[in-house]
Amino acid sequence: MGRAGWALGLALCVCGGGQIVAQSGVGPETPNPALKQRRAQPGTLVIRDGAIKINAVVTDAAGQPVMDLQPWDLKLMDNGKPERILSFKKFDGVQVMPQPPVEVILVMDMVNLPFSEVAQMRRGLDAYLLKDGGRLKQPVTVVLLTDKEIRVVQPQPSLDGNAVDKEVQGIDAYIRTLSQVMGGNGELERLQLSVKQLTAIAENEARKPGRKLLIWLGPGWPLLTRPDLGYYSQKVQDRYFATIVELSRSLREAQIAVYSVGPTLIDTVTKIFEYQAYVKGVKNANDVATPNLALGVLAEQTGGKVMVPDNDMAGQIAQCVAEANAYYRIGFDPPAAGHADEFHELKLVPDRPGLKVRTTMGYYDEPAGAAAGAQ
Repeated sequence: MGRAGWALGLALCVCGGGQIVAQSGVGPETPNPALKQRRAQPGTLVIRDGAIKINAVVTDAAGQPVMDLQPWDLKLMDNGKPERILSFKKFDGVQVMPQPPVEVILVMDMVNLPFSEVAQMRRGLDAYLLKDGGRLKQPVTVVLLTDKEIRVVQPQPSLDGNAVDKEVQGIDAYIRTLSQVMGGNGELERLQLSVKQLTAIAENEARKPGRKLLIWLGPGWPLLTRPDLGYYSQKVQDRYFATIVELSRSLREAQIAVYSVGPTLIDTVTKIFEYQAYVKGVKNANDVATPNLALGVLAEQTGGKVMVPDNDMAGQIAQCVAEANAYYRIGFDPPAAGHADEFHELKLVPDRPGLKVRTTMGYYDEPAGAAAGAQ
């Protein structure tokens, strides 16, 4: 299998993740009532939920949320063909709030950030948690990622920034052993470890109701290309495709939108948007490449965002959190799949010019009777 085969294969050995993130103390999401007359309650349409459900953030040219759309104002395209919207729920963050509240998961990446920048990341996190006297706008979970473990630093999601920050301050200074100066082996290990632990978080969060914003503090893992990796076998390529399918599915089922925030580094500024060449969904194992699992790719594909590097990390986090409560939840039934792990590209097209929609960019489906991955 070789060096690359070992690393990519290891990325598939995902821990169960059942104890990674504590269960939220809030109750299950309250469903919107079905309408007898379509316009009786503008903004809510429920024929039935649909097998696939996605969240969508719609903004205008100034980046402000647009919350006056109705189901007939959006065209849902599945592999280029229109698909019927079966359920439509609108949360404007003012009159209609999501239940349970949207959870914010802040991942402290001690694996991929240069050690010199870890202190800056921690200062930015402290500043966010302590802002406004520690009164957080959304329940927050802080997750620590090291090359030894992934763990939650407090017992459950909290609105008390002071209490969460006290737990963060209790984290010992950490120096990773997966150094960037190790070259190819170190980069491969950082990539496989990061993907493995993100998958574990997503699988755990899929057990909990409600939308989540996963904000990765740092630029993420290396963007390795085929020349960096050298040759690897078809068997390894198949395993890599299986990793992509499983992570994509877990993130969608967990209702996770991924965001990336990070400090201004010369290397980060010059390379931060290189992932954009790999955003389009992977249809089969022959098309896979390691950058298809880059943090930026996952952010775009889940309807999140890659923030332009800025030393004001607290401000970056706040901008991401500001998108928590203003969104649409849409459900539909997929067309019949012709084969296992069939990729479907999704687009939501508003009937109004100048609007930008960020939502799930695609999903993998199974034929009728196969193990359902679209629930």
